[in-house]
Amino acid sequence: MTEPRTIQELNDFIEGNPDPRELKRALAVKFIKLGKSYREIMELLNVSLGFISKWRHIYEAQGADGLKLGYEGRASYLTPEETEAVIEWLKKGEVWRLEQLRNHLQQEYGVVYKARRSYYDLLKRARISWKKTQKGNPKKDPLQVAIKQAEIKKNLPPGQPK
Repeated sequence: MTEPRTIQELNDFIEGNPDPRELKRALAVKFIKLGKSYREIMELLNVSLGFISKWRHIYEAQGADGLKLGYEGRASYLTPEETEAVIEWLKKGEVWRLEQLRNHLQQEYGVVYKARRSYYDLLKRARISWKKTQKGNPKKDPLQVAIKQAEIKKNLPPGQPK
């Protein structure tokens, strides 16, 4: 049988500045321990009866650790300082290609991302649109452009500047 959980354990958890979702779980359980009715807790925290019941049972079985979020994400390949250095490096350039960024990360930090999205995220943080990484449209055909411009000029109403 599990040992009875204390309000002090909940207070310690709450004072540890948990994620807001974890805080709501802890408060629901604490209010139960303080004798508040489920209806009062539902109104105070804007939660459902099932939410209160679920987290009370989990707390009784696992303690404050059971109230924590299960997913914490994956550690970044780059430290925050390295990320800032890469962003500053990106801001110094005028035209970027994804291959240049990939080569820089591999040479300087030994990092190779599996997904292109990670490179796009770095470009976005540097406020560089990955869609504008080339000086011009590589498929631009000057002849087609001239034909289209002539067609537009021909169809302009009289008196419009050409």
